Amino acid sequence: MKQQRYDKMLITDSMLSDDGGFLTVDVPITRAGVFPYKRADGNMQMEAKLPEEIFSEATVASARAKPITDQHPPEEVTLHNVSKYGKGMSHTDSRVEDNMLKVSVTVTDHALIDRIKSGKQREISIGFLSDIVPEQGVYEGDAYQFAQRNVDINHIAIVDKGRAGSTVAIRADSDAWQIDNNEGGKRMAKYKIDEQEFEVPSEVKSHLEKQEAQLETAQNKAKDYDTLQGQHDALKADLKAKETELQEAQENQLSADELDKAVEQRMELVSGAKTLLGDSFEFTGKTEREIKEAVILKRNPEFKGDSKSDDYVNAFYDATVTQAQKQGFSSTGKNGLYTGDGRTDSSDIEKMKRDRLNMKGVK
Repeated sequence: MKQQRYDKMLITDSMLSDDGGFLTVDVPITRAGVFPYKRADGNMQMEAKLPEEIFSEATVASARAKPITDQHPPEEVTLHNVSKYGKGMSHTDSRVEDNMLKVSVTVTDHALIDRIKSGKQREISIGFLSDIVPEQGVYEGDAYQFAQRNVDINHIAIVDKGRAGSTVAIRADSDAWQIDNNEGGKRMAKYKIDEQEFEVPSEVKSHLEKQEAQLETAQNKAKDYDTLQGQHDALKADLKAKETELQEAQENQLSADELDKAVEQRMELVSGAKTLLGDSFEFTGKTEREIKEAVILKRNPEFKGDSKSDDYVNAFYDATVTQAQKQGFSSTGKNGLYTGDGRTDSSDIEKMKRDRLNMKGVK
């Protein structure tokens, strides 16, 4: 969708009045370059008028036979309102000269002609429609973020000296567009610093505005980077959380496996110890070490394990069980294995030996 723009140049050539009093002047109306435009939100963006666009046959032709207006009207000039806004017409000699688009215009309004001749109103500002296309590039050393495509000139306005002509829908190029005036000096532009206006050469203002636009672009990129960095950090944190959940799930699963193994080992310990300690021994609430020490004391009443390590107690227990298996020791005496009813069964002894060896991982 095309957007409306205003460009501004200064009338400098000789002004010719015919017998009827109409004023004819040959003027530059636009040129190629990179220029700052204010957006509706008040910020600036750099837009490029590239030679292949602004000097295209279609754009050059669009400057021919177009209405001349006194200031910019609040709407496009059409057949239906040209009698209201029209103060003259451009000629059909539009062409490209010195990197500028030029055309001669004739002004037919008496009051406007007087203001032009007195110097009160001498700027040319074209109103045009253009596609504003997001596009990164550099033209003649100036970076831009947008390019004006399919430029179509609607009217040519004569505006007040120094007028910016900027509204929400219609925007004007920087004062740096102004060329030398016919009094031999450079136009001074106004540049605001901390709410105070200063007169500076138009080239300086253009440079400062371009710097502002580039700074704004850099700041926006920094904001974009911060946003992307925040998103990246959030995703990274989420990934870390997922990894932690997975690790915890794996640890929980491992703990469950270990628990099953511990239960199995407990049952084997209790089963084997009961053979040596008898049914009267209370296993409930006893730790593995306490059970093993009880077995050792059954065989060696003088054993004291208070200062001994778990490894020592485990080794002593294994040796005690092995010795008991060899000698047939049980809770009822040396010659028989306790079976719950006082009977001795040699096959049970052999089974206990096999189970004990299996419990220790011996095949």
